[in-house]
Amino acid sequence: MSMLFAQSRVEMLRMSRNVYFVFWSLLMPVIFYVLYTRIFTTGTVDAKEWNAHYLMSMTCFSIMGSSIMTLGIRLVQERVHGWVTYLRVTPLPDSIYFGGKMIGQTAMHLCSIVIIFAAGYLINGVSLSASEWIGSALWILAGSLPFLALGTCIGTFRRVDTATGLSNALYLSLALLGGMWMPLDVMPSWLAQIGQWLPSYSFGNGAWIIVTGGVPELRDILLLAAYLVVFMLISTYIRSKQKEA
Repeated sequence: MSMLFAQSRVEMLRMSRNVYFVFWSLLMPVIFYVLYTRIFTTGTVDAKEWNAHYLMSMTCFSIMGSSIMTLGIRLVQERVHGWVTYLRVTPLPDSIYFGGKMIGQTAMHLCSIVIIFAAGYLINGVSLSASEWIGSALWILAGSLPFLALGTCIGTFRRVDTATGLSNALYLSLALLGGMWMPLDVMPSWLAQIGQWLPSYSFGNGAWIIVTGGVPELRDILLLAAYLVVFMLISTYIRSKQKEA
């Protein structure tokens, strides 16, 4: 347990010092939030509801990006630079290595959620009940699991530039088509139909429902669970093949 705690602590320190993480996971979501709630307003009658809705969108956007890009690219970098090979000759088990990454990543996700929620409160005075704040935070933490699994898939790549390009493309595409930048109902119908089956939409939709006083739909829970299983199986299969090679 002490080994896992130490590994998790190291991962948190490394991530907090990563300028890439700070920019994409904290600064960019807050900038988008200011742009689309204070500058480029939607003209919606219920500005209070929109401010809370878009706060959840940008929080999910932040956590999704951290899961896909920060975790995935770092896994590739560590293998390319020989860090993974070095660890294999130490007493550190693979389970502690990956467990530390997941725990550290989740802890940083919690910090990101608190910071972005605080930004929403300070910028627009977003006011939710305690159950809505806590419920949406817990949903976002749990809903990040499929994207962490996707990040481990990205981490199986052998070149950093390939992993960076693909993770950026996936991150931005999932955010756009999943309704995090703009609601699906303003998109062409065929594009909206595609978006409804993406994990990013189910991820955001659960949080959007919670801040309106509801509970996440079973469809969103099952869809995220299915994506989690698929991404885990893909990642496990690729890593097993790489060890055999």
